[in-house]
Amino acid sequence: MITTEPGTFSDVDGLKTYWIHKGVGHPLIMVHGGSPGACARVNWGNNVDFFAEAGFSVYAYDQPGYGRTDAPGDYTLEYRVAHAKAFIDGLRLDSFDLMGNSQGSYIVARIALEDPRVRRLVLVSSGTLAPRGSPAAEELARQHADFTGSYEPSLENCWALTRGTLYNQDRVTEELVTERYQMSIGKNYETQQLRRGVKPPRPVYEDLKNLRIPVLLLWGANDSGVALERSQLLFQQIPNAELHVFDRCGHWVQWDQAERFNTIVRDFLTA
Repeated sequence: MITTEPGTFSDVDGLKTYWIHKGVGHPLIMVHGGSPGACARVNWGNNVDFFAEAGFSVYAYDQPGYGRTDAPGDYTLEYRVAHAKAFIDGLRLDSFDLMGNSQGSYIVARIALEDPRVRRLVLVSSGTLAPRGSPAAEELARQHADFTGSYEPSLENCWALTRGTLYNQDRVTEELVTERYQMSIGKNYETQQLRRGVKPPRPVYEDLKNLRIPVLLLWGANDSGVALERSQLLFQQIPNAELHVFDRCGHWVQWDQAERFNTIVRDFLTA
């Protein structure tokens, strides 16, 4: 079930930015991925309430050109990192945990490498952060990029997109697909088109060995875009890391295996 928390808006680096805050306790900031329709409520809709009830102060925001946040003038992932830093700085936190999904994992890893306030880090299914892997892994990533990149908004196409994102088809609900579709149209679709061909983000794989905080990686064995072998390569590069792999699980581990995901992450963050 997608959280019913209504959310609010703030000015972040000149952009009207939508964000959700729920709960009281140690701050946990959730950063969504970059696929069509991605946003705080879609990516983390099954997790916000759980972590708020588990004693965290949860923050989940929409990145520039996603969800209900304004479209930016700069469509690069590099700018999305800068916007994330500005959002966090605006919260005026002394210490916080970070959790990112897919491209969001790249964003939170960048912040964790630079910001000493980050206490713990959770990385979920990040093809942007992980090395390329074997030719077969590269081909899987290319096919997935072609599939998501060719998305044109319609309910039918959004059903197909979400069925490809999740392994457990009973998790592909009308509520999820309808919300994702609504977040994939209009200015969000226009921004999706404008992101094509922009300069890729700088690789930080070699820098990850410098992380000195506990890191948890979560991966779906049946991810249709990011091969499982790439999780191993990422795991081997990060000191103090744990890797949890789920069978019968696709790219959005936080939806496909929501109950176990929530419990494992909670236990990691409170250990």
